[in-house]
Amino acid sequence: MSSQQTPVLKKHYADVVAPGLKKSLGFKNDMQIPVIEKVVLNIGVNASADKSVLEEAVKNLSAIAGQAAVRTYARKSIANFKLREGMPIGCKVTLRGNRMWDFLYRLLAVGLPSIRDFRGVHSRFDGNGNYSLGITDITIFPEITTDALKYQSGLEFTIVTSASTNEEGKELLTLLGMPFRKQEKKEAETAA
Repeated sequence: MSSQQTPVLKKHYADVVAPGLKKSLGFKNDMQIPVIEKVVLNIGVNASADKSVLEEAVKNLSAIAGQAAVRTYARKSIANFKLREGMPIGCKVTLRGNRMWDFLYRLLAVGLPSIRDFRGVHSRFDGNGNYSLGITDITIFPEITTDALKYQSGLEFTIVTSASTNEEGKELLTLLGMPFRKQEKKEAETAA
């Protein structure tokens, strides 16, 4: 049996982030400290496009995530979009455990910094401490080579946390190293 190493970001969470959150948010119990539960990756494709677009999206998402992607299908027909029930519309992957921590580390250390003219990500949460972000170019990940890429596609991901408020979720992601934009704070202050 081979022993798996603890992911770098998971170790950083246990050593630095969790004690920092406990102190800054004033929690008495360790079970109150927010933690990342899962990361859901999603690529949507045009339903009327040929099947090779979906196959490439599945292959690319599987390479980025490190596990097999699941195809998603339309649940109901929408005439305006020429969409019929059961048509393939994309693929998704749900990451948990060590794969989730490895993906987040690659996103924060390699993916986001390699975006051209990167100035940070937005800081809008869903009201329950969960964070969603869309990336227009998947070639920021080293697993995807531009030579083999036939169709350009984007990637959406959602980081699901156990935080009960947006402030707790933002504090968690900030301590993990999520590069939020600095100017949003200034814009909010000037608008008030």
